[in-house]
Amino acid sequence: MTEGGYMFHRVINKNYYKMLALALASTGFVSISHAADEQFNDALRAANSANLGLLQQYQASMQNDVLGYYPEYWLLNSNLANQPASQIINFAQRYPQSAMAEKLAADYVEEKVKQADFATAQPILQYVTNPDQAESCAVAQVRAKSGDPLVFAEYKDVWLATSSQPESCTGLGRMMLSSPLMTEQDRQQRLWGQLRAGQSGLALATAQSLGVNLSLAQLNQIQANPLNYLWSAPKASAADQAYLIYALGRLADSDLNTAMAAVKNAAEGAPLQVQKALYRTVGYIGGTTVMKNNFNREVLNYLDASYGLPFSAEEAEIYARQAIRFSAWESLIRAIDAMGVTQKQEDRWQYWLARASEQRGDANSKRVAQEIFKKLAQGDDYHNLLARDRLGQSYNNIPSNVQPSNSDVQRLSQNIHFNRAFALRRVNAPDSYVNREWNWAVRQAYLKHDDGLLLAAAKRATDIGWYDRAIYAADRTESKHNYAYRYAMPHQSYVVSHSRNAGIDPAWAYGLMRQESRFVSQARSHVGAGGLMQIMPDTAKLVARQMGETYNPAALTDMNTNIRYGTFYLSMIQSQLSNSPVLATAGYNAGPNRARRWQPEAQPIAADQYTESIPLTETRDYVKHVMTNATHYGVLLGQGAQSLEKRMNIIPFKNNP
Repeated sequence: MTEGGYMFHRVINKNYYKMLALALASTGFVSISHAADEQFNDALRAANSANLGLLQQYQASMQNDVLGYYPEYWLLNSNLANQPASQIINFAQRYPQSAMAEKLAADYVEEKVKQADFATAQPILQYVTNPDQAESCAVAQVRAKSGDPLVFAEYKDVWLATSSQPESCTGLGRMMLSSPLMTEQDRQQRLWGQLRAGQSGLALATAQSLGVNLSLAQLNQIQANPLNYLWSAPKASAADQAYLIYALGRLADSDLNTAMAAVKNAAEGAPLQVQKALYRTVGYIGGTTVMKNNFNREVLNYLDASYGLPFSAEEAEIYARQAIRFSAWESLIRAIDAMGVTQKQEDRWQYWLARASEQRGDANSKRVAQEIFKKLAQGDDYHNLLARDRLGQSYNNIPSNVQPSNSDVQRLSQNIHFNRAFALRRVNAPDSYVNREWNWAVRQAYLKHDDGLLLAAAKRATDIGWYDRAIYAADRTESKHNYAYRYAMPHQSYVVSHSRNAGIDPAWAYGLMRQESRFVSQARSHVGAGGLMQIMPDTAKLVARQMGETYNPAALTDMNTNIRYGTFYLSMIQSQLSNSPVLATAGYNAGPNRARRWQPEAQPIAADQYTESIPLTETRDYVKHVMTNATHYGVLLGQGAQSLEKRMNIIPFKNNP
């Protein structure tokens, strides 16, 4: 429905639509009721103001509408921790496999875990089918309390993680600590990781489970002056060795160079495994503080020296990325070998295993590399396209666009999940609700391998200019594809002409735009970036000045201006960054100075190595997505056979103009 048509319908009497909805519901016909459209936002306001009486009225009046379960959801959610499990189960059974039933169940389990009421949460677990990390850890706690013997083995990453985690995951770690299934080696590995990270409170509990008594006062004293402690630190007992690792970790965190100079002396005379833990401490902290300390080849040496001590998932990834950065192929093979089965099977680590294996001189290693590349080359994502390049295969074979059948379109009109999403969008509901329903609908179709329904949803979303959700749906088809939906090209004449005027590749501009905003022209980021190319106000002022124009904040919301400014800025930073699309893409996301700082010091580096070693996860993934998008858009724009590797180019060292 057009916006004009929608505004016309808004003025029609609500009761007419209520009566129509009830009549249609009595016939079993699924319809998007405009009564729901009219009342959803009113009910939401009642929920936000905790007006439960009014919310109960909306529950009664909306009960047969497509969005009718929301008032009841908000009522249950208003006092979730005190609801009996039967209420949650009743809701889940009346709205089976629905987005808000799953969210209600997941949130309820989290609440009950906070109350340590595991028994009440247990019957709700079957309704939690798509948990996030916090919900997953809460579910795991309930499973463990219910006597599931396998749960702890599944959550080894949580047990060993030293990065920030949700409270439910920290609680799961405490629960695992008291389990006889965790071996002494498991506990030792956890303890040394916590000491290295400065997590003194958690380390005290872990040490206690090993029969090692540590003093919080001593830990605090060491933290105040770790270098002073290291000069004369005893190394005889398990407690001494724990204090030693803690001291070196605190020193490395504040002064990496001094810690690297001190590690050899600290390790001398200690048991071999403790020596390895000390080297791991300096290597891991050095690998995770590149933003502060830059890249340092010595860091990789210390990670090498720690080999033989088990690696957590975090540690193995840092080891691998450091090895990639410095082309240390044997170290990279060791790092990937140290990963868990699931981690090492990820496309990126399979790609890098092949990259490292092909550097070896023997024929068998080269054959293994080729076999891995051939397997990866079946897909069309970042590492898949890179694998094609390693095999010498150009990319020009985007499949023919499959259209949804009439049956698919009919099934879409009857699909309650997609109907909810479209209804929410029509009333300008908050994005959190709209996207949750859409993503849930896509997930249900994907789990059923229903490409036809996904294509029908993508087509309808595209037809109304809802490109970001169309892409989300079209991206998940398995055998029937439509790249016109997956790689939308709205405003093509503007994108192509402004890109050419700026001297950049329009496929690259489209690739960046797809990643930045998914073509949502009103998109706003949490830091203030806006529009199709997500331009920061300060950047827009700079561009306007460079172009000899007067800056007008309102102009950024104009599609034409946003594209014109974005392509000009992309060209500008590319010229500042050795004309490298990869450096400019990283610079667009993280700032040109950072992209330049991450360049190699002494000799050029392959673009895939530069990209994989970017220390910011967001920027690392961003560059991969943008360059992959650009490769696809290159084909769609008729640029002929594409090579991701050639598009990325070699990254020059810093002093190279």
